[in-house]
Order: sequence, then structure tokens, then C-alpha cells
Amino acid sequence: MKRFLEIIGILSIISAAAFLLINGIDKNEADPKPYTHPTYNIQALELPNNLNLAGEPVPLDIPDVKERMERELLVNTYWQSNGILLLKRANKYFPILEPLLKKYGLPDDFKFLALAESAFIDETSTAGAAGMWHFMKTTGREYGLEINKNVDERYHIEKSTKVAAEYLINSKERFGSWTLAAAAYNAGNYGIAKRLETQQVTNYYDALLPDETERYVFRIIALKEIINHPEYYGFLIENEDLYTLPKTYTIKVDTAISNIANFAKRYGLTYKEFKIHNPWLRENKLNNKSRKLYEIKIPIQK
Repeated sequence: MKRFLEIIGILSIISAAAFLLINGIDKNEADPKPYTHPTYNIQALELPNNLNLAGEPVPLDIPDVKERMERELLVNTYWQSNGILLLKRANKYFPILEPLLKKYGLPDDFKFLALAESAFIDETSTAGAAGMWHFMKTTGREYGLEINKNVDERYHIEKSTKVAAEYLINSKERFGSWTLAAAAYNAGNYGIAKRLETQQVTNYYDALLPDETERYVFRIIALKEIINHPEYYGFLIENEDLYTLPKTYTIKVDTAISNIANFAKRYGLTYKEFKIHNPWLRENKLNNKSRKLYEIKIPIQK
């Protein structure tokens, strides 16, 4: 038995030494060698002093505010795969949004709100919000969007952007700041108004809000900072890596379309290509019993 235990002890020592050797650890060293590439460093971020939303500064002198701002910058900087995709998609849709925001009187920074809402992908949230601006059905209909099984204008970039601008401008007039308007976009005008009244405050950064809304404005500002200064945050992307949308022209239709797949073929398009540019058409047909005038985008063929 004693001999057996001696053998087991020797084998254990050999196994431990092999583990240290394989993993690059010297038994005489107090700390293990780093496993990452020497040029890859995970480090704290220095917050810029000029962080703002639509010109309204983030009060970084407040410890709680600074911590929350750092959280969103860190999360969106070190979630690298998501950051790269957002940068790529931003190049695809910002050129469409920027002139629309200017046209409707909304600060340019709110293109980052749309990015934070939907990440510019066609997915419906668990709560039922849809489209680039993630409108709920009730809100969209309240502001005049057509929303049904056949047509859903929450997916119409121009029309939904107009509605988003109207909503945000109304919220700005009610609360007196773009920051609170953005918070109200997330939590609703009533929800924000109620909490401000209960807590006797008038500023987003002074209010205690639901966790999602607590993070919401900071995430918008973090995305703005990272996308405007990608190299500073470690994102090195060449122009040819960015996504783009083909140029389109518009045709007007005031009749029903019985089969969109057949309709698309007239313009040399597949059904999928047609739907990419007209996602507000939700079925393989356009009912249009009221003879409403619709504008349909057709990509220019090279």
C-alpha cells in the first residue's frame, strides 16, 4: 500500500508539471503568463469631456452618471462583433436618415436612437414594436401610419421617420429637453411625466427610472461616440467593408397588386430583392381596395 501511494504521489507531481508546461506557466513565477496576443489589451476607457445628446451635455461630474456612461461605452466597445455590424449598417442607412431628420426638424443625433432601437434589422421586439424606429401598433396608428396584415408602414423608412420626428418633437415641447424626449421615446410620455412628478425633478440625469430607460439615453450617446470615432475605440474598418444600399427610383401605384412576385419580375427583380426595398408590403399582394396612392422603390440595375 505504501509503495502504491508513493507511485500515485509521483504521478501527481508529473501531471502537475506537465499542466504547467503545456499552459506556459513557470512554477517559479508568481503569476501566469498572459494568454492573449501582446497587442490586444482590455482596458478602462477615458471618457471624453464633451459627451452630449443633441448638444445637451452629460453631467459627468455626478458619480452615478459617470458610472452609467462608462458602462454603456464599455459594453458597446468590447462587444466587438455587434459593434462592427452596427458600424457597417450605419453606413447603409444613415445617408437615408440624415436628410429626413433635417427635413422634419429633428437633431441629427437621433439617427443613433433609431440604431439603438432596432440595430437596423427587420425584427419585431418581444413587446411587438417593429420597424427601424420600433413603433408599437397603437402609437403608429395614432400618428397616422397604416398598419395591418397587408401593409405595415412602421417598416416604411420615410413615413416612420416622419412619425418618429413628430413624436420626439412633441415630447421635447412637453419636457423641455431632447434628453427627456429620448427617454420618453423608450418609456412613454406618461411614464416619464409621472416619475418626474413623483420624484419632484425635471432632469433625466436626476430621475430614478426603470433599468431599460436608465440605460437608454446612455446607450444612444455611447453609440454616437463609438461610431463617430471608431478607431479610437479599436474598430478598424475599411470603406469597402461597409454596407451600402443600391440607389432606387420610385414608381407610384394606386391599384391593387395581385401577385408581388410577378410584379417584381417586370422590373427584373426577385421577390426578395423587391421586399428588401419595400418591407412595408407584408404579403405577396397589395389589396388597396381604397385606391390609395403608394410609392414603391425599385433599385437601379447596374
